[in-house]
Amino acid sequence: MSKYTKKSRNHTLQHRLILIISVSFTFLIGMGVALDSLLLSSLHTIRKRKKLIVLTTNTSSTYYYGTDGPKGMEYELATLFAQSLGVEVEFRVKHNINEVLKAIQSGEGDIAAAGMTRTRERQNKYLFGPTYYEVTQYVVGKRFRNLPRSMEDLLQFKPVIVAGTSFEENLIRLKKEYPALEWDTTTVLSTEQILEKVWLGEIDVTICDDKIISLYRRYFPELIPLFPVSEAEEVAWILRKNGYDLERYAKKWFKKIKKSGYLDELVAKYFGYYEFFDYFDIRTFHWRIETRLPLYRKWFEEAGNKYNIPWTLLAAQSYQESHWNSRAISPTGVRGLMMLTQTTAQTVDVTNRLDARQSIFGGARYLAGLIDRIPLSVQPNDRYLFALAAYNVGFGHLTDARRLAADLGRNPDSWHDLKSVLPLLSQPKYYSKLTFGYARGMEPVRYVDRIVNYRDILEQTLFQPQELNPDTTNTEALQTQ
Repeated sequence: MSKYTKKSRNHTLQHRLILIISVSFTFLIGMGVALDSLLLSSLHTIRKRKKLIVLTTNTSSTYYYGTDGPKGMEYELATLFAQSLGVEVEFRVKHNINEVLKAIQSGEGDIAAAGMTRTRERQNKYLFGPTYYEVTQYVVGKRFRNLPRSMEDLLQFKPVIVAGTSFEENLIRLKKEYPALEWDTTTVLSTEQILEKVWLGEIDVTICDDKIISLYRRYFPELIPLFPVSEAEEVAWILRKNGYDLERYAKKWFKKIKKSGYLDELVAKYFGYYEFFDYFDIRTFHWRIETRLPLYRKWFEEAGNKYNIPWTLLAAQSYQESHWNSRAISPTGVRGLMMLTQTTAQTVDVTNRLDARQSIFGGARYLAGLIDRIPLSVQPNDRYLFALAAYNVGFGHLTDARRLAADLGRNPDSWHDLKSVLPLLSQPKYYSKLTFGYARGMEPVRYVDRIVNYRDILEQTLFQPQELNPDTTNTEALQTQ
């Protein structure tokens, strides 16, 4: 055998040995990763501890305490997600988005649910779940002030934003196109606090997304979106490091609640009033909370307790009916704070519809009777909305709408579905086949939307979101109301 042949054979053996070692090493690493994934499985960890830890912020758009317990888009969504896993939920509240990001990065929680925008920078750093709505960033100022109307104008201002937010990332990108653009950041204030300072005139402008603006201008009515500074961006949860099994589960779960219509209903519940915003109406409402509501609040509270209806709902309904004018009389003959017809007044033993106390108790009694007639298959919050719609359009038309919803393949027990069916009651194609016939079906939809809006503003005005423990919140107190 020649030297060359021996060399060639040795060289081949060396290559084979290297290949075997490489494959074995890769296999061992893969097995190690698989073992680690099994041992450190996010779902396994969550179910073993019987608790989902959610990192969030204490704002009206995410998580806060209302008059009847915890509320907020992220509260409802995360609570339902935890229930699907068969575990409790614990909310750990951070001061702002920057703190939430640090906490999820350090492994303090399972998900960060605080209206987190999926940006290029964050996508490279964090594990995101599925998108559940989209936002567009706007420059925000206070009405009646000297304000920028374009990016060129904005160069003369200095927006204030929370450090580490998607707003800052967007401004950094814009600075490449507008080098003179400047802004101030804060780690002390939240986005909500910045918006309030803009409203108070202490800050000229800020950057905020359209969903948050639509929510907060109901509380700070002089706020005004000026012009967009971004394309539509996706909002999603951020999941714990290496939580790939949690990500897969979340994808299936979000797909399920999107298909059911629940997700659209939830987004509409918290952010669905932007197109109906009327500055002068909201401004007047705030003024009447201070001047007129104190005259009747005691009776709203007493009637609410007697008939097991949130008193703020009764007050909001009364404002929609009469603007809290106890002497109100309409051309159709309804009158008083709750605008009762003569027939309804007799039914609920009201002898004087212009007597404020009688009107409030009579309206509450009538509404309670409608609530009792709503099938138990309808969820508690939707029962109120169904009853309000019946108060406006009549129980017969509500029953027709529920039947029509079922015929059209919609859910007759969901307000989200029913509010899309009610307007059909004015179309011959549909009402000709219904028991009670024609109705102006869009009216109860607007009626209910306005009452929900007024109630939300009322509660936010009278009961500011409570400051929560920044580290942890009792899980038992946070179960769905």
